[in-house]
Amino acid sequence: MKILSVVGARPQFVKLAVICRAAARRDATWLHRIVHTGQHYDQGMSSVFFEELEIPRPDYDLGVGSGPHGIQTGEMLKRLEPVLETEKPDWVLLYGDTNSTLAGALTASKLGLPAAHIEAGLRSYRRSMPEEINRIVADHLSDLLLCPTDLAVSNLRKEGLEERAVLTGDVMYDAVLASRALAERQCSSSAERRPRGSFCLATVHRAENTDDPDRLRRIVAALDRIGETICPVVWPVHPRTQSRLKETGISTGSVQTLGPASYLEMLLLESRARFILTDSGGVQKEAYFLEVPCITLRAETEWVETLENGCNVLTDCCEEKILQAALNTGCAGPWRAAYGDGSAGIRILDALASWRMPGSPERPVTA
Repeated sequence: MKILSVVGARPQFVKLAVICRAAARRDATWLHRIVHTGQHYDQGMSSVFFEELEIPRPDYDLGVGSGPHGIQTGEMLKRLEPVLETEKPDWVLLYGDTNSTLAGALTASKLGLPAAHIEAGLRSYRRSMPEEINRIVADHLSDLLLCPTDLAVSNLRKEGLEERAVLTGDVMYDAVLASRALAERQCSSSAERRPRGSFCLATVHRAENTDDPDRLRRIVAALDRIGETICPVVWPVHPRTQSRLKETGISTGSVQTLGPASYLEMLLLESRARFILTDSGGVQKEAYFLEVPCITLRAETEWVETLENGCNVLTDCCEEKILQAALNTGCAGPWRAAYGDGSAGIRILDALASWRMPGSPERPVTA
């Protein structure tokens, strides 16, 4: 069985690590190739994740880099096609909802190669989000849909895709279970500087927030007020967000800004935060896994399960709603087990090995 993973952005590297660990436990008939598109390419956004999570070096590094959606995706398509034609894997494995996911789905489909989508079935029901378009296209083109939750399966059922769906649990839950203790050990100096509950953590990176100066200004104003009136705010700033802050002249005020955090550093910060403010889907989930109250700086979330019992609150960019949610985080909980039991990686590989397309008993190739 040859599987080929297509990744390019930091959340995908975390999910890839889970698949790498699961694949390493299989016998010698399993071969796992890795293609890094280069969507995130600098040390803080890419290579440090491979080092910390002990992910094998990519077999292919396409070096696409950043750029507008069309140019970036087009370059990925151009560079992915010869790789997939050469490798001819039994499965092309796609992760999440980035442009790398979209390019992998399109290329595999055009070449007639079976594709499987990890985190299938997520929906925000906002077509204005690039991520929503990417995940919809990936789901409709993929042969096997690997779902993290019951709700994801239900979403696919509404779109007539249920026969391709398998409930596996969430690979990011696997990752947190495997890495939380390691984060405490390897980031001990940071732990000493950040006593549990002594700060709140913020992340802002989605284009809808960073590319609209008014939205970004309102979010930063809310963070500044929280820092002045509730507790210190720690903000590892995404490179694109840093550029937007500089271009617009928005001051971060009392907020303590940091450079991009590695996965283990981020996990340590999340686990020790009093509460978290974010527009990241992955950070919402990690907050939920760690039972830390979360405030989501969006009007909707694809991770609806996190909203139960006030564990996650949607505020969009409204300054007053953000401040009020911050004041109410002490009422959050309880949290429930909504994302599996930590064996999603194993279940995904089992599904790849046993899956048969409806009406096509010959597929996939037997391990």
